[in-house]
Amino acid sequence: MSLRWTRRPEGSTWGDFGPDDERGRLNLLTPEKVRQGVAEVREGLTFCLSLPLDLPGGNVLNPRRHPPQITPTRRANGRPNMNFPVCEEVDGATDVICDDRALIHLQYSTQWDSLAHVGSLFDADGTGAGPTFYNGFRGGHDIVGPESAAAADQPSRAKRLGIERLAETGMQGRAVMIDLRAHLGDAKVKVGYDQLARILEADGVVVEPGDMVCLHTGFAERLIAMGGAPDPTRVHNLCAGLDGRDPRLLDWITRTGLCALIADNYAVEAYPAGPGPACCATLPLHEHCLFKLGVNLGELWHLTPLAEWLRANGRSRFLLTAPPLRLPGAVGSPTTPIATV
Repeated sequence: MSLRWTRRPEGSTWGDFGPDDERGRLNLLTPEKVRQGVAEVREGLTFCLSLPLDLPGGNVLNPRRHPPQITPTRRANGRPNMNFPVCEEVDGATDVICDDRALIHLQYSTQWDSLAHVGSLFDADGTGAGPTFYNGFRGGHDIVGPESAAAADQPSRAKRLGIERLAETGMQGRAVMIDLRAHLGDAKVKVGYDQLARILEADGVVVEPGDMVCLHTGFAERLIAMGGAPDPTRVHNLCAGLDGRDPRLLDWITRTGLCALIADNYAVEAYPAGPGPACCATLPLHEHCLFKLGVNLGELWHLTPLAEWLRANGRSRFLLTAPPLRLPGAVGSPTTPIATV
């Protein structure tokens, strides 16, 4: 048993993949799952599943996250390194150089959540509840950063459970599309287990251990149509999200053995989640997946063109390749996923 914890959350996978495991259910993304994904490639067609990373636009979805800012690097004399004629520094040189840098909020657009993204106040060793993450890793020790407004610009770092664990895994394997939009349209609705089960049965969709599951709601497609200026009223009243308060839905996530859960909406789950017990998570599906099971979440993916092609061709499975940035210590990352069918 890990020295980090003597008790684990009910229904969790803590310790199942080893006392120091940082990959969670990605341990089920085996070479066999990659081969199964490759077997789904029949046409050689590819789909980019990323939004342009300057979408959604503004900060309507999350006031703490802003679009990327791209600026040029600078030469030693301070001259911007954009359309820079090298002959200013080297006589006779014909080169013209452009070089830039970006300030990116890592979870602004199409993204992965690492297992360090959401934890819980939990008593893992009988000494009292404190910030705790998957497999008992601790806030303040394993996931560190400033805690006051005065120190907010100081560095932070997930020394364990960071996004680099996904990059090292490769995030390539078989994925399964669940087309919620085809059944529910663009209305805002919380999808519980019963409704999800009916959709799976109607479409003949089967999820097996180690599959990456994609939920098509149409939200990202609606964002694109807003042209980078999302309407504050409409954007919060569109499309389906999973009901994180439904225990049977959470149990389905556990039972299927899926290794990643992805959606084209803002949070995979409906947010706000609605009333729960007096002391509970505001993001219950995040808590269940990231904190308990070790299931990474993908959000704001652009799934509509792929979902429509799969439906038109009577398919639901495809090869997914979706590594994040290999940025050690980050708790989230942009990704440019590619589906191949």
